Amino acid sequence: MKKSAFSFLILIFLLSIQQGCKPEPVDKPNPDGWVYNPEPVAFEKPDFFPAPTLPADNPLTKQGIKLGRLLFYDPILSGDSTLSCAGCHHQQNAFVDLNKRFSTGIDGIQGKRNSMPMFNLAWAKSFFWDGRSATLEQQILLPVEDPIEMHETWPNALQKLSRHKDYPKMFFEAFNTRDITKEDAAKAIAQFLRTIVSSNSRYDKYLRGELFGTGQEFTDEEERGLELFLKEPALINGGADCFHCHDVGNNLFQNVNINDQFRNNGLQEA
Repeated sequence: MKKSAFSFLILIFLLSIQQGCKPEPVDKPNPDGWVYNPEPVAFEKPDFFPAPTLPADNPLTKQGIKLGRLLFYDPILSGDSTLSCAGCHHQQNAFVDLNKRFSTGIDGIQGKRNSMPMFNLAWAKSFFWDGRSATLEQQILLPVEDPIEMHETWPNALQKLSRHKDYPKMFFEAFNTRDITKEDAAKAIAQFLRTIVSSNSRYDKYLRGELFGTGQEFTDEEERGLELFLKEPALINGGADCFHCHDVGNNLFQNVNINDQFRNNGLQEA
């Protein structure tokens, strides 16, 4: 064998030994010490409620819910950082804009509708008053860029979130990424909103039979109100015909969204 060929074989042998002795690759150290270890949160379905609609690609986690709650109450997503989601969805008023016909955005421009209530959304099948968004995650994206509402662009909003002292770490802990996206922001807010469940009103207690014999039974006005809600106008002691649009059969009053039947009650043309 020629010397050059022999030297080449020796070189190949040594390289193979060197490759075999290389240590296993290790993950690059996290320079900030952030940890991605999401803690799952089980959704607690109230008795007598139907099964909720929970998306597989956005499971509830302790970190995601916490982040979503902060984003919901933080005005950072609006153009002038003065209006949060909670600025039109007031918790003390069942998350609606009480005593207003239409909600108003950051520029003082009146919208076309009042803010929707934000509870029991885990059971909704579509969103906005006209149902134009198929998922809660899609719906959350739109008010930020609406010129009448929060009047911001998502690129600007994401820059503000990225420069914030807390949000980058919280996004990493919730979604395992250093790149904050509008999709993840919407996912976090959606997680928080799905945890807002109303199932213990006097009506809920009435259905569960918890008011009988307690001295807290329905008052005469409440009984008449229920009768009005459940009866058609043509009947004796007629009702207000509410139940045709707000189905009480599932305890959610959500016939409109569940069956995708949207009806105009005459208060607005479109």
